[in-house]
Amino acid sequence: MNDAPLIFWLEAGQTLSAPWQSEAGLPPPKNVLPADDTLSADAAYRLVTQGTALLWRGDFHNARQLLQALGRRVDRKSGKAGKAGGKAEAELAPREAFHRHRLAQSQRARLLGQLLIQVEAGYRIPLRRAPEVGEACAAVLGPERGAFVISLRELLGLISAHEWRKKGVEIAALGGARIHPHYGVYSPLRGEYLDLVAAAPLPECQVAFDIGTGTGVLAALLARRGVAKVVATDTSPRALACARENLERLGVADRVELRQADLFPPGRAGLIVSNPPWLPARPSSPLEAAVYDPDSRMLKGFLAGLAEHLEPGGEGWLIISDLAEHLGLRRREELLGWIAAAGFKVRGKHDIRPRHPKASDPDDPLHQARAAELTSLWRLATL
Repeated sequence: MNDAPLIFWLEAGQTLSAPWQSEAGLPPPKNVLPADDTLSADAAYRLVTQGTALLWRGDFHNARQLLQALGRRVDRKSGKAGKAGGKAEAELAPREAFHRHRLAQSQRARLLGQLLIQVEAGYRIPLRRAPEVGEACAAVLGPERGAFVISLRELLGLISAHEWRKKGVEIAALGGARIHPHYGVYSPLRGEYLDLVAAAPLPECQVAFDIGTGTGVLAALLARRGVAKVVATDTSPRALACARENLERLGVADRVELRQADLFPPGRAGLIVSNPPWLPARPSSPLEAAVYDPDSRMLKGFLAGLAEHLEPGGEGWLIISDLAEHLGLRRREELLGWIAAAGFKVRGKHDIRPRHPKASDPDDPLHQARAAELTSLWRLATL
């Protein structure tokens, strides 16, 4: 914590400070005002929209209720702005709708991130009715930390992620076994792409690479399908620790080698699988890096390096949604051009429709694109 930036505020006539904690790397707020249960939601909303962060000194449950009230006001403001646009707003091109949606998400996160909580050494929250957060915080921040200030929204995210980690996510493609995602590692809640990997014809191979393994779910699935050795890579130490834990729990750790690498490990494999981020846009948090990738860096890198690491006669499996195409962020011709430029042809393509709730929600801002979305497994072979 010695290298953490400091947050400053004036309280009881004194200037106080504490280390600032943000897993997303956000800078500490510059204007901070202590606040308690006497502050109304309307007054709090006015303050945060003016750039003033609120360091909560009241009841913890009341802080959660205030956060919810602020969220309702932000959403109501956003909804009124959308209605004011009338027909023109409804007829936005998908690309413009996407960028407005991302901007609204960013603004919402910024405003709700202005409600702050001080955490004392030992992960104790000095507020009435505050929960025990030591286990959840230690799982992400380490067992020994001094006092710090964190946004309530991020703290609740830590707690929620820890509950998901304990409970796990049931994976039908693994026979109902569970994957336990760590904080900041993308959870395989969308199982369609796993169904594709479970059903696609497996080429004869002794070694497979899983590029960008995350929770390790694809590496586990390949091992369960009979691949003798899987080498799984990721750039994130947190993801590799998560994958190691899941692979051990699933009983396949002896067949999966984990490596910290940007894309490919050394050597060649008869099957190389990757599920890169689907949308070419800038992520606003570490977790979003599994979905958003500026200029499709990982997708292009996977295709460009595939031939160098693929054994003769092997296959590269690219698992990707076409949502970016329906949003106008990427054209199908671009993807096909990158595949051809890398020296590959499409041996086969397997598609599946999404099953998540947003795909059938007409009120979702991106409903038009989501309703048309397909997730595909592209089986690539050298020309």
